[in-house]
Amino acid sequence: MIAALRADEAFQALQVPLELCWLGGRGGGARLICREGDYLAPRALGGPMNLVNPPRVQVLGTDELAFLTALDPAARRALLDHLLAPESGVALVCGEAGPLAAELAERAEARAAPLWHTPLGVSEALEVLGDYQRSLDASSTVLHGVFMEVYGLGVMLTGDSSTGKSELALELVSRGHRLIADDAPKLTRVAPQVLEGTCPEPLRNFLEVRGLGIVNVRRMFGDSAVKRNKRLRLIVHLERLEDARLVPEVRLSGARTTRYILDVAIPQISVPIAPGRNLAVLVECAVRDHILRLGGYNAEQDLMERLQAEMTGETP
Repeated sequence: MIAALRADEAFQALQVPLELCWLGGRGGGARLICREGDYLAPRALGGPMNLVNPPRVQVLGTDELAFLTALDPAARRALLDHLLAPESGVALVCGEAGPLAAELAERAEARAAPLWHTPLGVSEALEVLGDYQRSLDASSTVLHGVFMEVYGLGVMLTGDSSTGKSELALELVSRGHRLIADDAPKLTRVAPQVLEGTCPEPLRNFLEVRGLGIVNVRRMFGDSAVKRNKRLRLIVHLERLEDARLVPEVRLSGARTTRYILDVAIPQISVPIAPGRNLAVLVECAVRDHILRLGGYNAEQDLMERLQAEMTGETP
């Protein structure tokens, strides 16, 4: 559920990340892209040209422009009028508009239909539109921590200040895992039991490491060291050993709890930190164990069954 969204408001918000300019139809800035209370499925704010179920922002890339160019003039005008109708919201041209630019602008002006242009490609534009949609969603929150992709799972590293979250994230990146967001990852509920984490645009690719300051992970480790978004599946909470409340049962099952974020249950495991502990290996092990649990295998249950079988003389 989002608030009413006008074309001129969306343009102002997207102008910098999409490098937008108006091709035509600026007089239609008051046109509503979304109405109050509309529900948008994930990544439904913008999409490739679709005249049957039009997205709020119709994206025209190389293929769509080639299709329009191949039509005869009368058919093209009729299709453009349909494309620029009020129910279609906004049209966004990606890349080079070519010989159609003047005609597109003319039809947009005639119908007071917002027509934008971005030099970015279709895939990049759709990613930015997806991020913008998540920023509009009321079902979102910001959580203090570092959001990583470890072995393909979205993992949030949390803990008090100065517990070493950023240093741990840097070591995990150096071991081949990927950074999504440092310090202020944004979590959005994209389905009843699914949270997706992203990074605010100004902070993307950056990591603050005490003593080193700000480092650009993408520049240091390459494009494969960062990721734009991921579903949150596990929280690893770092605790100082003296603050950890470890009961005897923890030695078998681990310090496992469930944390609720936006009414979504997320498994959490607490890891005590102390000199000499290899936290990167412990986080990797926690993630591997969680993957096994998702597949139905529980190590402590397996061990208890083996011990029970040994004591009763049964074959394990």
